[in-house]
Amino acid sequence: MDVLPHYFKDQGELLDIIDGLRSQGLNSYISLPQLVVCGDQSAGKSSVLEGISGVAFPTKGNLCTRFATEVVLRRDAESRVHITIFPDGDRTDEEKEELRSFKAPTSSLEDLPGLLEMAKDRMGLNRDGRAFSKDILRIELSGPDQPHLTLVDLPGLIHAESKQQSAQDVDLVASLVRGYIANPRSIVLAVVSAKNDYAVQIVTRFTREVDPRGLRTLGLITKPDTLHFGSDSEAAYLSLARNEDVQFRLGWHVLRNREFDTMHLSRGERDEAEEKFFSSGVWQTLPLHSLGVESLRPRLSTVLKEQIISELPALIRDIKSGIVDARDRLDHLGDPRRTTHEQRLYLIRISEGFSSLLSSANNGTYGRDFFGDARTEIGFKKRLRAVVQDLLLEFAQTMQINGHLQQILDDDEVNSGNHLNVAASTSHTSILRSAYIEGVSELMRRTRGRELPGTFNPLIVGDLFFNQSLPWSKIVQKYMDHIVAAARTTVELVLAHSADASTAESLLREIINPAFDGCVKKLRRKIQEVLQPHQRGHPVTYNHYFTDTIQRARGEHTKKQQSKILRSFFGNKSRSAPYGASSQDGDVEKLLEALNPEPEGNMDQFACSEATYCMEAYYKVAMKTLVDNIAVLGIESCLLEGLKDAFTAQTVMGLKDDMVQKIAAEDQDSVTERTRTQEKVRILEDGLRTLNRYRRSKHQDSEMYGRNDLDDCETQEMNDPDLPTLVSEDVHDAVHDALQNDKPSVRTAETRETTLDVPYGGSGFQSSRKIPAKPQKKKIQTRVAMFDDNALGEQG
Repeated sequence: MDVLPHYFKDQGELLDIIDGLRSQGLNSYISLPQLVVCGDQSAGKSSVLEGISGVAFPTKGNLCTRFATEVVLRRDAESRVHITIFPDGDRTDEEKEELRSFKAPTSSLEDLPGLLEMAKDRMGLNRDGRAFSKDILRIELSGPDQPHLTLVDLPGLIHAESKQQSAQDVDLVASLVRGYIANPRSIVLAVVSAKNDYAVQIVTRFTREVDPRGLRTLGLITKPDTLHFGSDSEAAYLSLARNEDVQFRLGWHVLRNREFDTMHLSRGERDEAEEKFFSSGVWQTLPLHSLGVESLRPRLSTVLKEQIISELPALIRDIKSGIVDARDRLDHLGDPRRTTHEQRLYLIRISEGFSSLLSSANNGTYGRDFFGDARTEIGFKKRLRAVVQDLLLEFAQTMQINGHLQQILDDDEVNSGNHLNVAASTSHTSILRSAYIEGVSELMRRTRGRELPGTFNPLIVGDLFFNQSLPWSKIVQKYMDHIVAAARTTVELVLAHSADASTAESLLREIINPAFDGCVKKLRRKIQEVLQPHQRGHPVTYNHYFTDTIQRARGEHTKKQQSKILRSFFGNKSRSAPYGASSQDGDVEKLLEALNPEPEGNMDQFACSEATYCMEAYYKVAMKTLVDNIAVLGIESCLLEGLKDAFTAQTVMGLKDDMVQKIAAEDQDSVTERTRTQEKVRILEDGLRTLNRYRRSKHQDSEMYGRNDLDDCETQEMNDPDLPTLVSEDVHDAVHDALQNDKPSVRTAETRETTLDVPYGGSGFQSSRKIPAKPQKKKIQTRVAMFDDNALGEQG
């Protein structure tokens, strides 16, 4: 007859699944649910392990806990111990192999202290002068009295360095403990010794840092027999045990440690002495489920099982995500490249991906995952067409506002104050038209040829224009540099996405940068070619916009003059005011004379004005032509079009074998990364298969027995009144959400609304939280049965 109930074996199977994942190395990539035991040095952690397992662990005399120890307890008909070592990732391959090969010569529980010393020797703790190690010792204990439980015992936190423990050891232990308890899937068993004020114990501070709301911490008070009866310290620890001071969702538990003179007592005698102690004094006021090791064993088993069940769906999602990321990395690294043929094929594959992505970036089709979110800086930089368009539009606006050397203002505008807005929008100096014309007159005097009076040498327009367009060269150079830099950034981002780091660096150095530099040289030559007509020679244009602009300028000048005359003639009179017949004729004659002034007597002044109009008209035509030519003939034709051929499959096929090897041959880092990534994929896939098999078995078990512990948190009701409910479904879901979304926050003992009011039947626990009461339905997911030795005996 099978003496183990079905649900008890199921709990052991569930823990075995997680332990198997951990032994496979899955915890190196994904955080696994675990129960972590931590506390200050000499807080009594080893005595706690001894009380739970019934096996004597070496205590302070030998400084046992010098490394993280996984203690795996399983109920079995045969008592035995199995010890293995999981080496730290920073060790060399030879050291890892030596530690993995450690085999205990015996499996007797009585030989455990000796086996631990042998493990320490293998880790080098007893011979290298090191006090602590980051290796992990795994102790598997089986026996008929063992609970189904797995926990991780950590070295005790050290308050200060000593001769035996250096400052480096203090930091190493603190870092080790923080690393374990910071895992959001870890249940923290915080061991606090009643011999010292709990407020000054390091473990209290650490747990508050990683679990400020106390959602995944179970407090454990040891050595309560050291407190004086009726003392303030006893009252303080009693309040702590009642979850009234430092509040944890999982509450507190009190355990009496074995004294030195009672080390010889058996497990049963030790438990009997503990029960006698808690049956008297203030401790008898506490509920039995929070006292002694007999209730602690099932309590820890239940807490761990519920943690595993609640985290399994998220754990599976994390594993799947890790597999996708690792496979993407393998795709990025490519297949192993040992021969020239394999290396050339690898480069062809890279060239195809590179050309395709760069073409999309250039054409403005951003639908692929590579481009990401355009609202981010990196996402915008990948969108080459958008960046170029943005810069060219800014270039055109800058040319319009700041392209001219001088801002020519009409005298009337200056007198009316309308010039202020115009002058404020430009970074160049402003000059009155009359003053500018005087400068033109002086230039014409110095460059006079055979032209007739009142006319001007056409070359004077060129001289005026070349001077007015002096800023063009710097503006063009500035924006050309910006666009070249943007294109180079996009090319590098595309290449980094298409090839591994080593190959990408070689491709940049040997192929892409030379091709890119060639495009830039071609662009610079084209820019200089486009600028050259605007820097020397004589103005040339056949655009009718030139004559149109001159005519509009003359018309505007005439309009302003006539408007001035009309305002002067009529003054403040209303235009609709009646005029007498006699005065009307006189006014009309005067008006006609004013609107038809005498011809300009100063022929040079007239020629200078006409030359200025011609220069301004030609400047507008030339500026628009320049902006378009820079964009089309320069940026588009020389740079963007040239990048399409920077690195293609044809480029790869034309490479010599030695160049292919130089670029695509794998370095040792790539080989090592591929090996590690392949190992990661293997471990993650093995873990996912293991969890999926367990889930499928639970579905089948549900159909057979009408029960289902894990179906993405779907549960079935049960009507067994003898099985205690750990937490209601609503509370369970609320706590799980809080655990997932937990963020550090300030929390005091007075924050009563953050604690739970969770009744725990039988050998359970109780803390306090204000949650709207709901009728509790007992469901298989949120319930677990507790069994002690007597219950198992009755089953037998």
